[in-house]
Amino acid sequence: MELGVELAITVGLFLLLMGLGADIAISIMVPAMLYLYLQGGIGALNSLPFTSWGTLNSFTLTAIPLFLLMAEVLGESGLSTRVYRGLGKLVSFLPGGLLQTNIAGCAVFASVCGSSIATAASVGRVALPQLSSQGYNVSLSVGSLAAGGTLGILIPPSLAMIIYSGMTETSIPQLFMAGMVPGFLLAMIFMTYISIRCAINPTLAPRAHVIASPRDFLGALGDVLPFVIIIVGSLGSLYMGWVTTTEAATVGSLLAIALGFTVGDLTLRKFYIALQKTIIVSSAILFLVLAAFMFSAALGFGGLNEALNEFVESLSLTKVQFYVAVFAIYILLGMVIESIPMVLITVPLIFPLLHLYDVDPILFGVLIVMFIELALITPPVGVNLFVIQGISGAPLGQVVRGALPFTIIIFLGAIALTIWPEIALWLPYYFLR
Repeated sequence: MELGVELAITVGLFLLLMGLGADIAISIMVPAMLYLYLQGGIGALNSLPFTSWGTLNSFTLTAIPLFLLMAEVLGESGLSTRVYRGLGKLVSFLPGGLLQTNIAGCAVFASVCGSSIATAASVGRVALPQLSSQGYNVSLSVGSLAAGGTLGILIPPSLAMIIYSGMTETSIPQLFMAGMVPGFLLAMIFMTYISIRCAINPTLAPRAHVIASPRDFLGALGDVLPFVIIIVGSLGSLYMGWVTTTEAATVGSLLAIALGFTVGDLTLRKFYIALQKTIIVSSAILFLVLAAFMFSAALGFGGLNEALNEFVESLSLTKVQFYVAVFAIYILLGMVIESIPMVLITVPLIFPLLHLYDVDPILFGVLIVMFIELALITPPVGVNLFVIQGISGAPLGQVVRGALPFTIIIFLGAIALTIWPEIALWLPYYFLR
């Protein structure tokens, strides 16, 4: 059977399984096994046990459940609610009030979570009742939460970046540091946009209560302090070179547990629930990782990577055209799947092409995360739009209208990053040379 026919059958099976609503991991794994069988028969499948062991026997991937545990403990202990309250007081002087807190809260929660959907959902559940009760503009409220949630996969720790690192053997500390400047720049631009909108039209947001005394200010700092301790303890020790990524995740988890029991509302019962949630989510992610590595092994066995390399080279695309093609792929995938599956499906195919266009692998890791951010809030079916719509109960059209200006900001940010890659690269290459 010819390579093109085998590939068409494999892709067709993948689309069929997705259309039938099969789990994304099954939709990747079954076609990969079929492709291996078509290429080499039963003997080709003998490599799968070795692929499975080599994939999951990874010290790097251990960081995923540890970072997830850290986020779950913070949610169960009530510290996430406290940090939103504290940030609300600290940014209350800015036009927009709690709308600014949405962005700041998502940025801070992203720095301990690593997942876009988890960030949007966690901050959204805390923020939306307060926004609704105080009369904030619904469209801008839901739009700021959907867009703010995208910061969860750009500001470190990022689960998408950890998986990208595992698949490409790039440095996790360098990826994390490369995502910091673009991530916080986007957060600042989001907040600036909200300030301008609310300054022009004050009816979008009621006047917030400004901190009136040093006691209020210290109370707000006290609400934010646990997150600062966790971030400095985990990521700070990683960037200083004292610990590995997995050890940094361990430090963060232990700090979250200690703070949850001492200054939060964490109990043994809530801790047990956090462990349960961590196990469920981690198992789903690692099963996805296993499926993706099987997919990658199938591509390598069948020589598809080399064929794709030759095909793309024959097209004589410029670097700009290559970026546009990659961007289009992620926008289309964002209509049906979330960030981590997008990385798992596309990186084995696209990463081997980077040398054709002299693209830095660290820069590309940040760029695809920004492309994924765009996909998550791009109408008509960005995943984050549905998450916020489900929590808020607002019409989907209203969520889309609110998120559209933020979509344009991220798009312009991605263009800026391709023109000036130093925005992302100067920090990791200066401090981690």
